[in-house]
Amino acid sequence: MIGAGQKWAILLVVVTVTVAGVLHSSEAGPVLVFAAAVVALAGIAYVIGEATNQLGNHLSAAATGIIQSALGNLPELFVCVFALRAGSVEVVQAALIGSILATAVLILGAAIIAGSVRYGVLKFASRTPRMIAVLLMLAVSALVLPTVAYELHLPAGQHKAQLAVACAIVLLLVFAVSTWAMLQDGQRGVPAEARKRPHIWPLWLAASILGIGAVATVLVSDWFVQALNPAILRLGISPSFAGMVVVALASNTVGVVEIRLALQGKIDLAVSVALNGALQVAIVLIPALILISHFFIGGTSLTLAIPPIMAVAVGLSVLVVTLVCVDGRADIVDGVALVGLYFLIAAIFWWG
Repeated sequence: MIGAGQKWAILLVVVTVTVAGVLHSSEAGPVLVFAAAVVALAGIAYVIGEATNQLGNHLSAAATGIIQSALGNLPELFVCVFALRAGSVEVVQAALIGSILATAVLILGAAIIAGSVRYGVLKFASRTPRMIAVLLMLAVSALVLPTVAYELHLPAGQHKAQLAVACAIVLLLVFAVSTWAMLQDGQRGVPAEARKRPHIWPLWLAASILGIGAVATVLVSDWFVQALNPAILRLGISPSFAGMVVVALASNTVGVVEIRLALQGKIDLAVSVALNGALQVAIVLIPALILISHFFIGGTSLTLAIPPIMAVAVGLSVLVVTLVCVDGRADIVDGVALVGLYFLIAAIFWWG
């Protein structure tokens, strides 16, 4: 059942969510509410990651990687939905691009560094990372081409909303086919070493905690977004940097799971979770938010015509990630290069 450390983690999440709720209800200062919501989101993301990691005792590595990545994006989904309702399209675009960069560049780089320090050169199956890299390039194309069409004033650029909906449908169809292929290619059954691990949660417990975590995510995301713009103004942070770095990192703190997996020597699963996280933002979360904003929210719709510098940043990042993962080997230099690239991009957006 639940270990002592896991119980303390869940208790701390309950406390942080409660504190964030009290501060929100009492209309405390926006910076304080924002900080409390960030901490609560981080805790929720950690518990969701732990519960999903427990599913690895009952599912294949491929299925666990996909589910873990999808549930890890729950905070991002709800934060973006509430931000779109508030009309913060610029922040949402930056947060989505930042989420791809945080997962595929920063978190993967940190996991590689952690694993390399402990085990030296890391070796992992390259077929799935290569497939994910191809799909990420497709997603980048869906971002770059509408941006180019809009910036060059091509006829398609005058129909941003319709073009975004068409691209969203294509990306979701590609995701459905690729998910089926990854599940077919993944290992089946419960790994033998999983049965020997202590504090294994039964399936019903992991599912229950995931459900409670999803509900808590909805509540805290709403508080987070309500405090976001006032906190940005108070702190003097540009909306682009707030979305690209602050919101993206606050919604992706589940990345500690990838680092822990790398330290445990499970580099295949760590790479799968990190790359699947970025992939699902690119070809599931972004298309889903486009359709939600276009058909359900109203007002300004989310489109794929992003600032050119964002398109360049995400394109170069996916290219570097592909070069790192394509041969199934990585070392500390690869990890440092990825982390360094992330901080270079973050520095560019500090001024907006």
